[in-house]
Amino acid sequence: MCTLEKRGRVLILTLTGSGEHRLGPDLISSLRSALATARSDRTAAALVTVGEGRFFSNGLDLAWAQNSSEGITTLVSLVKPLIADLISLPMPTVAAVTGHAAAAGMMLALAHDYVYMRGDRGVLYMSELDIGLPFPDYFMALMRAKITDPRALRDMALGAKKINAIEGKERGIVDKVFESASDVMPEAVKMGEQLAGRNWDRGVYASIRMSMYPDLCKSVGLPQESDEEAEKHFASKL
Repeated sequence: MCTLEKRGRVLILTLTGSGEHRLGPDLISSLRSALATARSDRTAAALVTVGEGRFFSNGLDLAWAQNSSEGITTLVSLVKPLIADLISLPMPTVAAVTGHAAAAGMMLALAHDYVYMRGDRGVLYMSELDIGLPFPDYFMALMRAKITDPRALRDMALGAKKINAIEGKERGIVDKVFESASDVMPEAVKMGEQLAGRNWDRGVYASIRMSMYPDLCKSVGLPQESDEEAEKHFASKL
């Protein structure tokens, strides 16, 4: 499913195996458990997520949904708190996208603070229009938060366009592009180490991130600080 290892103050979350890393109940549970461990590690200061093989994640486990009485609605509801876990995680996060990231898999990547991607292969792709599925509200909230070019958002949501790393960087979706998969992970870890070295207050980092994306936080059920709570939090740091 996934593993979590620690290198100094950087945590490496790896979706293991050579499959498509489709988000079914077992993988979602494994990822959430790893993120809970990351959250509880008071010495951890950054997280890097990577998928082994050709895929970062190819989206929801549609085969599981078709063979289950619970169906796709269950998967959609299970991914929502996974996104909330990442948005509220008290440390910087980097997605090392070394393969395709589609639909819910792209959402998983975009829920990180930084997206690093290989340039020789792999695409970002919202496949819902092509397969006849509507976007969950929180998918669109996440896309609006992270894809700020309205034409890029249109092309991905209403055109089901597959965007490679170079175009993703040009459109502000991807932060850095590297020649091959072997280059992405070391650079993502290096970025994690640089961010960890800033020694930021974990709670403050999470609070600022959540305040950047109020609509997204609301859509995934994250509580919003009132002005009074924010003032108390600010005063406690003085």
